[in-house]
Amino acid sequence: MRFLLPIIFCLSAVAQTVINDKPAAARLLGTHPLTLQWVTFDSSKGTVTITDTNGTYRVKGEQKGKDNNRLTIDGEVTAINAKDFSFRGKIVTRVSYINQGNPCVRDGTFLFRISGARQFWRMREQQNPCDEAADYVDIYFGKTK
Repeated sequence: MRFLLPIIFCLSAVAQTVINDKPAAARLLGTHPLTLQWVTFDSSKGTVTITDTNGTYRVKGEQKGKDNNRLTIDGEVTAINAKDFSFRGKIVTRVSYINQGNPCVRDGTFLFRISGARQFWRMREQQNPCDEAADYVDIYFGKTK
């Protein structure tokens, strides 16, 4: 007796970034200054690079400071509007005097928004889930070389 096992294909299809504003999408692409205010106090800005990979905007960046303080961001942009964009991925902060110096990992969907005349997108989910601090994660308009 022969048994035929079904073949199951597992495709991890990544949805393309939804672009609701083309000028905002063009502004987002490239390498930009990146900051977490706790790290910026003791170092220069980091960088984040946003690329278009087959219609999906990928985000990867880092800022390093003294005492091994750092910010890393890695994921994808799910939607772009005139004043904001949605990011899905991982953001890790490590500040020597917050959360007992341990890394704080955020994994999920976050909104970065332009407010008023600011020249950057700021992450709206500012409450640090590992401490009582408010984290200002900012991606600046200006592109770095």
